[in-house]
Amino acid sequence: MKKVFSIIAVALLATSFVACGPSAEEKAKAEADAKRIADSIATALTESMNAAVNEATDAAATATDAAATATEAAAAEVKH
Repeated sequence: MKKVFSIIAVALLATSFVACGPSAEEKAKAEADAKRIADSIATALTESMNAAVNEATDAAATATDAAATATEAAAAEVKH
């Protein structure tokens, strides 16, 4: 009798380990969620990089304008 119960217990434990994995539907949903998250991260990074490039371009344009103004002011002062 003990042998039968031991065999049943081992069989139950073995089947419970096999049956605990996610279903195909759950795996597909997890993959879709991972792709959605990766896409949103990529979009956020792209927007951030574009904003940084725009800020750097604006800063360079401002510096160029300031240098041009200073040059014009110095040239006007030399003429007087």
